[in-house]
Amino acid sequence: MKDHLKSLRSDIRRKRKNVSISQHKKNEHQVLNRLKNTPQFKTSQKIGLYLDAFGEIRTQKIIQLCFQHHKDVYLPMICNMNQNLVWVKINLQQYKNKRFSHHPLGMKEPMASRGHHVSKLDLLIMPLLACDHHGTRIGMGGGFYDRTLASARHFPFRLGIAHDFQYIEETLHRNIWDQPLDALITPSHKHYF
Repeated sequence: MKDHLKSLRSDIRRKRKNVSISQHKKNEHQVLNRLKNTPQFKTSQKIGLYLDAFGEIRTQKIIQLCFQHHKDVYLPMICNMNQNLVWVKINLQQYKNKRFSHHPLGMKEPMASRGHHVSKLDLLIMPLLACDHHGTRIGMGGGFYDRTLASARHFPFRLGIAHDFQYIEETLHRNIWDQPLDALITPSHKHYF
């Protein structure tokens, strides 16, 4: 089981790394078009997002769309005390000026002293490595989203965004601590679980 998961992670990381710049742009545009027509996006005011750093679906256009529609944008920051994510509200000026710090794990974080609990959000748009037809999500392996969402059973709505090859047909093993998605958007489909 562990060897299969390790192999799956490695395979998808490799595929994600090999996505061309033009394909990234196309995928971002297609995901954006699917996202903006979902009821969850239309009705949500407080939206948690991520800054792409490892070949995930790019989020620049989604963040810009949120600001255009006067939605509140929150970005994750790792809390050093418990390794959970907290959510920091950013404004358009912070985003345009790229006022972010670099975390040792490689991603960018908002510069702030404290953030909000994930349950404050209406919609959480998450990156992933893989997702199956039950909404079981495999992340990067740090468990940050799983730990964070374990304390917020019902809110926010959990939406993954991914390249088409990250939605897999096989059923993934779900551990008791794994937090499933409510929905997944890929360039070619919307999946609700």
